[in-house]
Amino acid sequence: MKRIFVTLSLFSVAVMTAAAQPRFTANHESYNFGQVQWKNPVTALYTITNTGTQPLLLTNVDPSCACSVAQWTQTPIAAGEQGSITVAYDARALGHFDKSIAVYTNVQAQPVYLRFTGEVVTEVRDFSQAYPYMMGQIRLDKDELEFPDSYRGEEPTLRIGVANLSEQPYEPVLMHLPSYLTLKAEPAVLQQGERGVITLTLHTDKLKGLGWTESSVYLSRFMGDVVSDDNELPLSVVLLPDLSYVDEANAPALALSATDINLNDAPSKKAKVKSDITLSNNGRSPLRIDKLQVFHPAVGIRLKKSVLNPGESTDLRITVDTGKLKKKRHLRVMLITNDPKQPKAIIHIN
Repeated sequence: MKRIFVTLSLFSVAVMTAAAQPRFTANHESYNFGQVQWKNPVTALYTITNTGTQPLLLTNVDPSCACSVAQWTQTPIAAGEQGSITVAYDARALGHFDKSIAVYTNVQAQPVYLRFTGEVVTEVRDFSQAYPYMMGQIRLDKDELEFPDSYRGEEPTLRIGVANLSEQPYEPVLMHLPSYLTLKAEPAVLQQGERGVITLTLHTDKLKGLGWTESSVYLSRFMGDVVSDDNELPLSVVLLPDLSYVDEANAPALALSATDINLNDAPSKKAKVKSDITLSNNGRSPLRIDKLQVFHPAVGIRLKKSVLNPGESTDLRITVDTGKLKKKRHLRVMLITNDPKQPKAIIHIN
């Protein structure tokens, strides 16, 4: 099969489509592992954004060799929302490697190819590529922990690569671990220059409810370490409703008038910025907004109706108190619905 590599600036990959279509955008075309320890599997994470106007579906992800195993977001990715593709490479062959994965979508029949490269060595000497995040004398391969969207009863895992650059033996530990997570570190102790993996398992049955759960865990960098901003790892989990029973031919269909609010468009002197987003049901049965969530005290919400019959619309009023944004993180509002193609919708506030 002919391979088509699509490259854009700023490490993005996009498939251009006509109006009112999904659009595939990846945060990078090629993932460089740097040096990889022989027989120590590593994982590449690609964040996929639907920059189109219709739901994006990743129908299949096919690695180029049996040395790799891929997992990906199985549910439709709504316009403006994100999914993920993770690829585990077994690192059993010494030397440089340059592999690819074919990503099939509902955008077009031909796949888009993403790559991952690196070098498998018997002794790792350069940790900067594979472990770009430094916390004290410990290097990590990620500084945010985001589980894939999950359903009740599932137990997905998240792997954190860790390297010990200190002169002392190091025990990988995460402090303030929530009750819905369990941790396993392999090996349990890392000597100087050694690498390991922290595996987090999410127990969805212990989550309190649907929607987004946000928290923070803290990497213990040495014995007796304490929690601080310097060793914080933000953690997020989304629990989706099981809508497998819904007849898609007669299902509700959520439509949003916008998925982004730009605070820069508001008058600079206003202490509070208000914006109305119209929610419509373009489906054939009642649409329920089962949950609305915000993640910053500066953001307020008011929804006029939580159930919309086919053809009905309502307004969601979003108010942002700009005086409370001194320590702003990513601001967003999330909706959990009974639309099987869009059980999660996010409105971003920039």
